[in-house]
Amino acid sequence: MKKIITTLCSSMLISFGHSFAQKPVRLITLDPGHFHAALVQKSMYADVDPSVHVYAPAGPDLQAHLDRIKAYNFRSESPTKWKEVVYTGDDFFEKMLSQKSGNVVVLSGNNQKKAEYILKSLQGGFNVLADKPMAIDEKGFDQLKQAFAVADRKELLLYDIMTERFEITSILMRELAMMPELFGTLQNGTAADPAIVKESVHYFYKYVSGNVLTRPQWFFDVTQQGNGIADVMTHIVDLAQWECFPEQAIDYTKDIQLLSAKRWTTPLSLHQFQTLTKTDTFPTYLRNAITNDTVLNVYSNGEIHYRLRGVFVKTSVVWNYAAPEGSGDQYTAMMRGTKTTLFIKQGAEEGYKPTLYIQPFATTRRSDVEEAFNKLQATYPGVELKKVANGWQIVIPDKYKEGHEEHFARVTQNFLEYLKHHNMPAWEVPNMLAKYYTTTKALTLAQKTKP
Repeated sequence: MKKIITTLCSSMLISFGHSFAQKPVRLITLDPGHFHAALVQKSMYADVDPSVHVYAPAGPDLQAHLDRIKAYNFRSESPTKWKEVVYTGDDFFEKMLSQKSGNVVVLSGNNQKKAEYILKSLQGGFNVLADKPMAIDEKGFDQLKQAFAVADRKELLLYDIMTERFEITSILMRELAMMPELFGTLQNGTAADPAIVKESVHYFYKYVSGNVLTRPQWFFDVTQQGNGIADVMTHIVDLAQWECFPEQAIDYTKDIQLLSAKRWTTPLSLHQFQTLTKTDTFPTYLRNAITNDTVLNVYSNGEIHYRLRGVFVKTSVVWNYAAPEGSGDQYTAMMRGTKTTLFIKQGAEEGYKPTLYIQPFATTRRSDVEEAFNKLQATYPGVELKKVANGWQIVIPDKYKEGHEEHFARVTQNFLEYLKHHNMPAWEVPNMLAKYYTTTKALTLAQKTKP
């Protein structure tokens, strides 16, 4: 049965006959099955209308999204003022396309049809802000190529949510790697000893906005959520491109050479699945991933070895059930230059906080590092060098540190800036294509590789 819940009169609906400068941005949230959809609205934005149209099937995914928005509206500190206008029904996507009640579609949910939704939304005249991954397989990548062509032809904006670019340790690693007097030049490395190594460790059991996250059942189905090698891997493949070749366009047809890829499963007991989803049994669509009727095996882990413009890169993603006490998702990284090696570590020794290190070679002069670091301090006042056993730790003031949830506002603000001024950097589109080419091709390769 179709159902419309509305709190707006027709005069408040968007008119596509006017330019962006004459009308505020009006968001449309499409089938918000992932908590990232709500995090886009954890903040208010000057150019965004507080009325947000939501098109989705009725059910727990939609209700969880609306509950998160409500919590932001009623929090004691800096409450938001969103007004959700909801349409539910089997034809929710078609209704979104026909009603044109906004000009920006926000996509974060079940990934099975995401590439299709992106393409058809752009064909319908909407800009799109999409959570990763925008494509989970090669079919999706082909649709994504079409989508960018449509966006270019219609002068629309398609952008994905790369929150990790706003983590301060990643920002400073990139800055340091651009200082030849400190870093030298990026080494190429070898297949056995890559010059770039990145690993992301995630946990199914986690807290979001202060509450234990309930995962939808489909999140554990790789045909709907995507394999880990094509999902979370997008973040670290993006960082590799962003840090190694800043503000340079990557041509996936000639700049990327896949060497090997593999994937493996994370086992979840029925009890763990019940805890994560608040449901009693495994759904039937997961039966092929279940052993002994009690263990679900999820292809959430993956590793890629590839060359990026001749530089050997290794990226990996790992999912476990729950984090050690006092910790959370963890990210480690290494970049090897000709003068120093840069590390991000986030283990017990760092108190599970991302920490940036500089490790010099025997021939590196301490004075060169310290003099070059003065330039970084001019841009980031308060950042300091601390001598440690193997080099230096970068001491970063708290004023530069933001959590993962706060990064969503940063990405959204960038998107809005690009939308308003039509000034998205020219390298962004080819690099989005390069990223999804890498992850989807790697998945195909991993599926052919014996575990």
